Amino acid sequence: MLAAIPLLVLPVAAYAVLALTLGGGLYAPDTHERITQALFRFSTAGGGVWPVSGADLLLAGALIVAFLELLKGIGDRRVAIANHALSIVLFVLCLTAMLLAPAFATSTFFLITLMVLLDLVAGFIVTMGQAAGGPKPRA
Repeated sequence: MLAAIPLLVLPVAAYAVLALTLGGGLYAPDTHERITQALFRFSTAGGGVWPVSGADLLLAGALIVAFLELLKGIGDRRVAIANHALSIVLFVLCLTAMLLAPAFATSTFFLITLMVLLDLVAGFIVTMGQAAGGPKPRA
């Protein structure tokens, strides 16, 4: 049953921990400023400087998790149905948090919520394609 849990719950939980600890609580309005402060900087060969923030690392990790979630979606139909149901719950929770809690009203959390939505839609498309038997070979 653990296979049915959407992997994208990990970046959502990581954001929640960062926002609630670094940002100063659920209703802190300055979460965006704190989470986007540079943690370290890379100098590029052309002389540029690339500041990397906690938000950048979180989004990079969320993209990797979203990719793994898409790969995981090709499997048992019963697990896929449970995964879809839990993905809907996760999306509703993300949307509710974003609309009601100022600490979650950031571009970073919006992009994570968008990944959850795209995973949900992609999961339904893959499941419908499997249910229909996939593309038919040409004669």
